Amino acid sequence: MRLFLWLTFSVLLFGCSSDYEKYKETPDYILNATGKNESYYKAYDETLKLWNVDFEELYIPTTNGIAHVIVSGPKNGESLILLHGMNASSTMWYPNIDALTKTHRVFAIDFILEPGKSYLYNDIENVENITAWYNEVLFVLKLDSYHIVGASRGGWLAVHLALKNPKKIKSLVLLSPAQTFTWIKPSTDLLKNIIALFSSKEKQIEQSLETLSSNPTKINDVYLRQYKIATEIDSINKFMASMQPFTTKELKSLQMPVLVLIGDDDMINEKRTVEIANTLPNGKGEVIQNAGHFLTIDQAESVNKKTLDFLKQNQ
Repeated sequence: MRLFLWLTFSVLLFGCSSDYEKYKETPDYILNATGKNESYYKAYDETLKLWNVDFEELYIPTTNGIAHVIVSGPKNGESLILLHGMNASSTMWYPNIDALTKTHRVFAIDFILEPGKSYLYNDIENVENITAWYNEVLFVLKLDSYHIVGASRGGWLAVHLALKNPKKIKSLVLLSPAQTFTWIKPSTDLLKNIIALFSSKEKQIEQSLETLSSNPTKINDVYLRQYKIATEIDSINKFMASMQPFTTKELKSLQMPVLVLIGDDDMINEKRTVEIANTLPNGKGEVIQNAGHFLTIDQAESVNKKTLDFLKQNQ
């Protein structure tokens, strides 16, 4: 009887290790990849070695394709969804994952319309379909409630999801969210990036990194190689024009706790972003010093601490 009770308690506390077993098989599009795709997947796997935490990779079939999800952290931890920035893939969290998995069960999802290990085989027609795709993935993962951390474009998607699923999302952490609170205003850095479009691909990437990071030398060379290949094989998806700032009414309808962090040298955001964040019902905005748009890398330790403190307050 004691053994039965102990086993029951263990399942409830730690979950069943085979919950996602049927999603662990690596699909053919990765096993038999060629050319740039093969190089990209190899670079992706090399970056994953920077995580320094145990993880499992899931390949979840959905209506529109295969969703690649990296799962890590204690099975009894609160669920935390990570939505990466543009062309960054889930590996971008390498400076943050060790801290986040100390207390949370983390699910990092590769966006299906960009380079990563997710795979699109049925066209997604609009932003609403993107939301439906994420909801399909979360349903398969059996997540009834969760926190979301979204970076850049992932921050915009996080707000979009929160507006559609307000009861399921316990809190939002938005890290330099793109076009979420304000439009991207013209600047010298933006002009430099536009001019760089007429240069070589290598020059474009170099210029982009110089304007998005306050210290590009902090970006690990292994991840940088993956990022460069991603920019070579990516094409701008058709939903970029749909990324418009949310209305005041939409933002103020968010009742869950919201933390917004931006860098003091952020090309995508300005102080107005923080001011708006502080007007939300349960919102808080802060500026991270000595950080650009890539604040998860520029000031990883500070971002990790502020994120974890916020999550702890809103368990």
